[in-house]
This record gives sequence, C-alpha cells and structure tokens, in this order.
Amino acid sequence: MTVTDRIALDPFGSDLVAESARLRALGPVVPVELPGGIPAWAPTDYDALRELILDPCVSKDARLHWRLWPELDAHPSWSWMANWVGVVNMLSTYGADHARLRKLVAPSFTHRRTEAMRPRVAALTAELLDALEAEGADGRAVDLRSGLAHPLPMRMISELLGVPEGLRRDAAGLIADFMDTSDPSPRHAASVHERIGTVLGALIEHRRTHPGDDITTELIRVRDEGGDRLSDEELLHTLLLVVGAGFETTVNLIGNAVVALLTSPAQRAAVCAGAVGWDAVVDETLRVHPSIAALPLRFAVRELTVAGVTIPAGDAIITTFAAAGLDPAHYGPDAAVFDAARAAEDHLAFGIGVHRCIGAPLARLEALTALPALFSRFPAMRLAVPAGELRHVPSFIAHGWQEIPVQLGS
Repeated sequence: MTVTDRIALDPFGSDLVAESARLRALGPVVPVELPGGIPAWAPTDYDALRELILDPCVSKDARLHWRLWPELDAHPSWSWMANWVGVVNMLSTYGADHARLRKLVAPSFTHRRTEAMRPRVAALTAELLDALEAEGADGRAVDLRSGLAHPLPMRMISELLGVPEGLRRDAAGLIADFMDTSDPSPRHAASVHERIGTVLGALIEHRRTHPGDDITTELIRVRDEGGDRLSDEELLHTLLLVVGAGFETTVNLIGNAVVALLTSPAQRAAVCAGAVGWDAVVDETLRVHPSIAALPLRFAVRELTVAGVTIPAGDAIITTFAAAGLDPAHYGPDAAVFDAARAAEDHLAFGIGVHRCIGAPLARLEALTALPALFSRFPAMRLAVPAGELRHVPSFIAHGWQEIPVQLGS
C-alpha cells in the first residue's frame, strides 16, 4: 500500500483487537490517519515498535522534528494534537532537554518514596472497599470504576502533588477531556488548552502560597531557585504530565484487570487459588489491555527503514502499545487471549528506554494492592451487565471502561 492509502484510526478506540489485526495484515509499519486527518505511521508488530522506541533518531519533539509542525495552525481539526505535542515536558522533548526535565521529576518517584506510600495505598483501598460494600448491600449494583479504580489513583496522585480538595474534580475532568479523541473540534481543543492553564495554574498558585511536602512545591522551588532549569511553561506542562500519567493510566489498569478476570472464570479461579500471581495478572493486563493503547507522537529525525518500510525524515509515528501486545509473531497465535500464566513481563506498555514511565512502580503498587484486596473481599463478585454492554472511554489513546457495574455477591 502507498501513503495515499492511509487507514483512518477509530477515534473512539471501540475495537482495538480487530483494528490491530486489520492493520497488521497490511504490514509491519502502516500509514494511518489520526482524528482530524493527521498523517502518521503505525507500527503493527512488537519488534517494529520496540526498534522505533529505542532508535535515537526517533524524536518526541514536534517543534524540532515534525515537518508538519509549521502547518498546525492551518488545520483547525489538528488543534487537539497541539495539546499533546505542543506542550513542553518529558513526553514531548528530545535529547538533552528530555534528560534535564526527567532529572528534575525522577526524585519524586524513587523506589524508596514509592514504598513509603504502601501503607497509605492499603488504608485508602480498605476505605474505598468499605464504601463499596455499604453501597452494594442487598445486591445493588455498584460501579467499580467510580468506586475504586478512579478514586484510588486520583487521591494518591493528588496527595503526591498537593492538589487541594477543591481542585481535584476539575483536574480529573481536565484529564478525561484531554484523553478524549472522539471530538477533534477546535472548540474542544481550546477548552482543554484553557483549562490546562487555569486548573494547573491554580494548583501552582496554591502551592506557591501554601508550600508543602509535595511534588508541586518541589518543582516550584526548582523554578524559583534556578530559573534557567525549569521555565513557567515547563512547570505547567510537567504537572499536566504527572497528573495525567499518574492517575488515568492506573484507573484503566485496575479497571481492565477487573474486567479481564470477571470475563475469564478459569483465570480468576487460578489467580484466587494462588496458582497464578497478581504480578502476572498486572503484566498480562498491560499486554492485552494496555492503559494507553496508542501514544502521540514520535518523529523521524532522518529517513528510517524499519521492517523493510521507509519512513521519511520529519514524518510522525504513533506509538502503538495495543498492537504490539497483540502481536502473534511475538506472543503466539493466541496473543489476543488474556492468559496471566504466559508471563508477559516483556510488554511495552510502560515504555522502554529513556522514556520509560517513571511512575510505573507506583501504578503497580496501587494495582497490586487494590486487586487482591477487591477479589478477596468479594469472592462472588460478578458483572452486573453482559460484557458486551460495557462502554469504552471515547479515545484511541486511553484504553479503559466508562463504567464497570458489578454485583458484589454475598
């Protein structure tokens, strides 16, 4: 196929398994069209994606390396992408700039600091499960997303960042709309852009006047005491990244694992009997149902040849975690089947190399606390609706469920 035959990705991400298979049948790296008509290349297999992620000649800096960056303003339907690649944080920088920003944030996510949060994660999980049990009394259905999968990581990242109670709902709403790719309209993009400034700007102002033992205060201190190290724009956009990556991905990790087990009775029985460990459940969930299905964007610094396909210099590349995790050449002919016993520790869902997610240990801690506690407390739990009626979040980027209605059982 030629680049004129680009395949339009579903902006709702409604059937990632089928879409990944359809793209893979066309080749290892396929020309695609993102919402709004943005052209890009999509790796469809594990090896191609891994090679591109690790290639030092693949950048994440649109300003430097995307040949269409100067045309962004000429395409109103592309404005949503500016909120992803036009920000300045670890996710959208390259080389020395990326290393500098990562060095400033990494101390907040050390193993020691993450481990220190374990008692708080356990206490909050127990509190949320108590509330769910009360709400689900007498067989009433409860929503596990709003009752556990969402509030646990949201409250933890809010405490880490020092987000005051009055801003948490606005912060959660901002991230939900940021991840929503079903509406590429300029109005939606402008609303998200405005709220990045107002919501996170309010957080910065609050912590300037009320400093505490939190990441926002630490980053403000870096900005104020060393102005050449972190600009105002970098501070704002770094907080956007930490809030989004620090809770939205874990919401989906917990929710996707719950649904996977509730729809796989044999897997659930093996896990609850101790024959399969919860670490394996988390890894298999991230492989088959990655919290981020596809991440925009990377850019070819020079002409690249990957799996026999030439990507011209300056072209955009979408990071296709969902497709890579479902690759039968890497994971076998049953790659689309959830099987925690397959030991999928090599999944790419947290990234690899210099851009590996620094919050991965915290996400694992939260999931490995919440999931066993949930299934131990409610061994008879079941979905309250047929699995086919569950609704995906409207995004080809985020991969999760809008609600997870369950009956907790007796």
